[in-house]
Amino acid sequence: MSHATTQPDLEHAIEIAWRIWWVGHHFPDDPFQCHSYLIEHGDQSVLLDPGSALTFDTTLRKIREVIPLERIRYFICHHQDPDITGILPQLDQLVTRADAVVLSHWRANALLKHLALQRLPLACVEQRNWRLDLGGRELQFVFTPYLHFSGAFCTFDPATGTLFSSDLFGALAHDTPLFARDETVLEGIRTFHEHYMPSQEILRHGLSHLESLPLRLIAPQHGSILQPPLIDTVFQALKNLECGLFLLTRTNSDYQRLSNLNRMLREMLHSLVIHRDFSEVASRILELAKPLIPVIDLEFFALTETGETLHLAPENGFHGVIAAPPPECRAFLGMHRDHWQRNHAGPYLITPYPAIPGISGNVEIAQGLVLPLFAPHNDLVQAVVLFRLTGTLTMDDEMAHILTQLSIPLGVALEREIILRIMEIEQKRNYERSIRDPLTNLYTRYYMHEALARLCRIHDRDPAASITVLAFDIDHFKSINDTYGHARGDEVLRIVARILAEGVRNEDIPVRLGGEEFFLFLMATPDEIAIDVAERIRERVARQRFAPPMAERTVTISCGIACRQVGEAMEKAMERADMALYRAKSTGRNKVVRL
Repeated sequence: MSHATTQPDLEHAIEIAWRIWWVGHHFPDDPFQCHSYLIEHGDQSVLLDPGSALTFDTTLRKIREVIPLERIRYFICHHQDPDITGILPQLDQLVTRADAVVLSHWRANALLKHLALQRLPLACVEQRNWRLDLGGRELQFVFTPYLHFSGAFCTFDPATGTLFSSDLFGALAHDTPLFARDETVLEGIRTFHEHYMPSQEILRHGLSHLESLPLRLIAPQHGSILQPPLIDTVFQALKNLECGLFLLTRTNSDYQRLSNLNRMLREMLHSLVIHRDFSEVASRILELAKPLIPVIDLEFFALTETGETLHLAPENGFHGVIAAPPPECRAFLGMHRDHWQRNHAGPYLITPYPAIPGISGNVEIAQGLVLPLFAPHNDLVQAVVLFRLTGTLTMDDEMAHILTQLSIPLGVALEREIILRIMEIEQKRNYERSIRDPLTNLYTRYYMHEALARLCRIHDRDPAASITVLAFDIDHFKSINDTYGHARGDEVLRIVARILAEGVRNEDIPVRLGGEEFFLFLMATPDEIAIDVAERIRERVARQRFAPPMAERTVTISCGIACRQVGEAMEKAMERADMALYRAKSTGRNKVVRL
């Protein structure tokens, strides 16, 4: 069945494959479309990603165009977000059959239980061996962890080759067609995954689990349904996509602005590869910067080894001439980074900008923006870039942070040999930031995956080099934030992290996975010692006293322990530790449970 050229009537249920129906709700002019799908299979029918309170009436109407609601036995929720699960309380009142069930990953079910459903029980896909037998038609569940949350998975129907991919392959764009027509869908997919998925490494890991499937149709929860040959094209595009877009910013949550910035930085670097003439490079940089700032042109002033200043500007064709820099820039050249940061929060604005006869035609220059380029070997300003602005720019912290990121590609454009050293230093600095959680100073998930991959290989060769996984969770942490505020909650996280780090050896790996969740990986540690370590940490946390207003508050943690088996995927061992943690919390908290 092909819908590549004809878009169907979205007011009714649409059969997208053999006995598979789209029963979603189309939001006009909304870039974030959410889809629900129905697998028609007699009284064993399945509703995937049921939807939200906003889509309930439409989805229910379209289901009843195909089958009575009573024929649906399974409600598959690929994650716990309200755009998928908001409809469940209403369905809970309507579904009367005793064997109906909600299926999801246990990590999602741990949150879905708070919906307090009365009739629909929650079941775990992993406890069904990642399969669902409908009687003559079997569905397969594929684990895609951390895309977009730890328990994420997809559903595959071998009978039709349809992959219900949840957030993967989703798109974020206005006027998104239900069926993708051509490669223009890639832009919406890029925008969605750039900001929604945590990293390229994790995205590739999830894609590798799906690529071997005989796919004939991809039905995502967001965006457009994909058919061959677009499926292969999208796979290749996603493999090379840089994710974790919000790592580019400190405070800004405007994904479109950050996406444009990310594209600008990427295309700047690309232009440096394909363009050798400096004037072409400068022109391209100017073109890419215009959506960000009201720039009319730019010029460079760079110190040479002889102490002279090389001026590269439009008026000399960017060929470079020895010339004295203007007073506004002269004092910056040779300035130490520490001096610059003490006097300027970021890039420096010159207001008003002095008139320069013959420059930029008759356009009035409102401001000048000075961006320093630091030499990597001595932290001195070896060059400045001067942007001439036709409008007024507000230099807040966010804008300063974004503009500062431009210094690397601009440095490449000015001195290719020097930038090699700059990039090495920046890469090392970014790596150091990426492996340490800024709040707790524990290792991050990124470092955890990198280190454990190596340690698992060692363990597979030498069973004595065991890896014991300890999963910790602060009990009732939400109530701490709600009662005392997030600042106190952060202080609790820092103190628990410190206790965790102080209770282990240098070779062990303490990790903050996110929120109040921590993992500890003990190397070559017998079971009884691992339990002792966990108990000591638990007891220290319980004895910890906090400053007012939390002086009377006792904070406790729960722990789950699992030992990795030789050849076992680390994700499975962590999952078992998480299950033990869940048991500890569900049986009273403030205890250690080993599976």
